[in-house]
Amino acid sequence: MFRLLVVLFIAVPILEIWGLISVGKVIGGWTTVALVILTSLVGAWLAKQQGLQVIRLVQLQLSRGQMPTDALIDGALVLVGGLLLVVPGFFTDLLGLLLLIPYTRMLIRHLLKLWLVSLITSGRIKLLFRR
Repeated sequence: MFRLLVVLFIAVPILEIWGLISVGKVIGGWTTVALVILTSLVGAWLAKQQGLQVIRLVQLQLSRGQMPTDALIDGALVLVGGLLLVVPGFFTDLLGLLLLIPYTRMLIRHLLKLWLVSLITSGRIKLLFRR
């Protein structure tokens, strides 16, 4: 896990800087800066809207006595998507947008649940409480 984090903290900034320089060569430096600021602002607005929608869904499910598992996973994905959109760069913005769009978030949530189930069944994650 530590190695993965080190690679991410080195590779992602290098990739983002390369992307910003490449885009800057094509559309100009000031336009690139404006585009990065615009994506951050739109991303913050979209994260707020989707976050409020997830909160309403959690409240609705709890009021009905249902366990809001999918809504809680959506909340975590919206949070990560919002954070990725605030980070300057186009690759993190693209990933953040994918996490904020409800349809793609649903697909990512499904894949995440499959991955977590596989970790639990293989014994790499142990549940504290079992039925």
